[in-house]
Order: sequence, then structure tokens, then C-alpha cells
Amino acid sequence: MGAIGAAGGMLAGYDALTGATYAWLAQALIGPVNVFTWSELAERIRSGDIAIDLARPIDPQAGYLAADLGRAAFQLVPRAAPPLVVGALVTGLALPAELLPYLLGLVSVTLAVVVSFACRWLVNLAAFWLLDLRGVMTLYLVASNLLCGLVVPVHWFPPWLATVAAWTPFPAMLQHPIDIIMGRAAGPEALVLLGEQVAWAIGLLVVGRAVFEIGARKVVVQGG
Repeated sequence: MGAIGAAGGMLAGYDALTGATYAWLAQALIGPVNVFTWSELAERIRSGDIAIDLARPIDPQAGYLAADLGRAAFQLVPRAAPPLVVGALVTGLALPAELLPYLLGLVSVTLAVVVSFACRWLVNLAAFWLLDLRGVMTLYLVASNLLCGLVVPVHWFPPWLATVAAWTPFPAMLQHPIDIIMGRAAGPEALVLLGEQVAWAIGLLVVGRAVFEIGARKVVVQGG
């Protein structure tokens, strides 16, 4: 809100209230979407327990994705509601009065969870070839948190950084669902954002499956 005030009361289409609403929505969604790191798969690869997953009568990627969608659904209300309640009491919220943005927003949040999972899945697969993933995960955390719009809205980025963000899946994890929920993207524009999310989700899952199959063919147990 201070940055918007310093810019004259309006910054990239956000006034003080809509800027605050964006911040509260971002805090509400980071838990369900999980824009942070996840290492369960990497640990199973390193320990050799991935061999158990390969022996189970279920596709590992589909199984982990189903579990992640269940986690997100379980966390949605208890994790998203408190920031929004606090935001409503402290600054107020600029949210649409119509139902459609929330319905489209729910679809968008679901797709955001899938995109986030697909990204984290790919990062974890590096464990097939690397013994230590701390560097990779740190780089992913910094890049994803910045380019998804968690620090500031992607719309505030300078043109060169906005272009970089547009070539990554990260805005589809946070910026897109917030734009749709707030009604900033409506009608055809909302459908375009949903289409981008679908494309990223399918593309990343396909790449993740291919990389997993390559790694699974040369599993090496690193102890355990």
C-alpha cells in the first residue's frame, strides 16, 4: 500500500485497496498451491524406496498428483480463510460481487496446484542424477517465489522481467488465479489465462513423465 501511495495512488492498475486484496489473496493461496519446495520424492529416490513405488500397481506420478490435490483441498479453507478474514478486518477486500469469478477462480486454483506439483516433481527428479538437491531447490524457491507474483504482482515487473516470467509456468501458480478471482481478468481474458494454465499443466506433466521413465531405468540406491 505504501508503494502504491508513493506511485500516486495507482500502480499498474492497482489502487491501495486492490493492492492489499492482492496481498491477502496471495497469502491465502500459497499454502494450498504450495509455491515452496517439496522433497519427499527426492528422498525416496536417494534411499532407494522409489523401487517400492515402481512395484506398486499405480502410476507413481498419478499417485503423487492425487495425493497433492487431496492435500490442497484439505488445506484450502483452513489455510485460506484466516488471511482473508484478517484482511477484511484490517484493510478491507476489493472482491467481485458476482459468482462467476469465484467459480472460474476455483478451476484456476485447481490448475495452479497441478502446475505447482508438476514443477516440484521435475525438481525432485534431479535426485536420479544429483546426490545433493539443496542448491537446485534453493534456486527453484527463489525463482518461483519471485516470478509467480508472491513478492509483488507480476504486473509490477519491469518489461524485461515480465517477459522472463511469461516464459515460465510460475505466473500460472499464483498471479493467474488471483487475477481471475479479483475479476481483473474476466470473460475471454479469464479463459485465456485458464488455457495457459491447462497448457502448462499438461506440458509439464508430460515432460515429468518422460524424465521419470528415463531416471527409473537407471535407479541407483544411494544407501539405505
